[in-house]
Amino acid sequence: MSLTSTESPSRIADWLGLIRFSHTIFALPFAALATAMAFSAALPSGTMPTFRWRDIVGILFCMVFARSAAMAFNRLADQQIDAGNPRTTGRHLPAGILDRKQVWGFTILCGIGFIASTAIFLPNRVPLFASIPVLAFLCGYSLAKRFTSAAHLWLGVALSLSPICAWLAIRGSESITNPGDLIAPLVLAAVVTSWVTGFDIIYACQDADFDSKSGLHSIPARFGIAGALRIAAMCHIVMLVLLLTLVWAGRASGLGWPFGIVWVIVAGLVVRQHSLVRPEDLDRVNQAFFDTNAAISVTLLVAGVVDCFWI
Repeated sequence: MSLTSTESPSRIADWLGLIRFSHTIFALPFAALATAMAFSAALPSGTMPTFRWRDIVGILFCMVFARSAAMAFNRLADQQIDAGNPRTTGRHLPAGILDRKQVWGFTILCGIGFIASTAIFLPNRVPLFASIPVLAFLCGYSLAKRFTSAAHLWLGVALSLSPICAWLAIRGSESITNPGDLIAPLVLAAVVTSWVTGFDIIYACQDADFDSKSGLHSIPARFGIAGALRIAAMCHIVMLVLLLTLVWAGRASGLGWPFGIVWVIVAGLVVRQHSLVRPEDLDRVNQAFFDTNAAISVTLLVAGVVDCFWI
């Protein structure tokens, strides 16, 4: 069906809304930060990786396609769940804004786009070989809450793949043959894992009752909202400790003391996030979830890039 000029912007908005495109701001900055670290930190041999603009383009394409495929698959997997949850009945599939055939086509197209984008890094074959396992793990998150309360951790690990994959895309097989070179991206990945796990637990508090009644697994459904918020706070304490280790890693990470100063700002944002949510008051969950976490990711990216290249 062709779209008229007035329908086209609305249709684009529908697709962007389906995949929550604005939430790309949670993962993309960490892939970009890992890219900056990979270019600024010397390899074990003392050399620097060759800067290629096509690598930057490849990382951007891979991030957009992989995330879009995973989010679209999530909407397909959760259609019936979303239809039964009052908070999510307005999503595109339950509301009939898009149909399953369209979303399946979009999912497959984005998956193919992701795999094809990894060829941009050739002759580095690591991204291409890893593309299908990575995509499978990303999509697997959508099924996790059916059998484990660790679904939040699964999401954290899924997003943490972005800095690891970006690092390997830039530095290639030399990182694999020199395990010490992977310390910095692995620590950054652990930061992302603990950060995302924590804020996803906070977000899931909205559905604690629904998940419990529907037999779905989540930390809020298992431990209650108060217990879930305590677990989320512990995750974020771990995140802040891990951030400091990136500074201690020194030359291996390309970061230094200026990044340590920014840690104070990030710690303040984390405290603010938890101050916005109470077990008896979840009205500001979305503010805590999106605004605060967007500020954290962008702050770390800007500080990291400045630290890597100008300090």
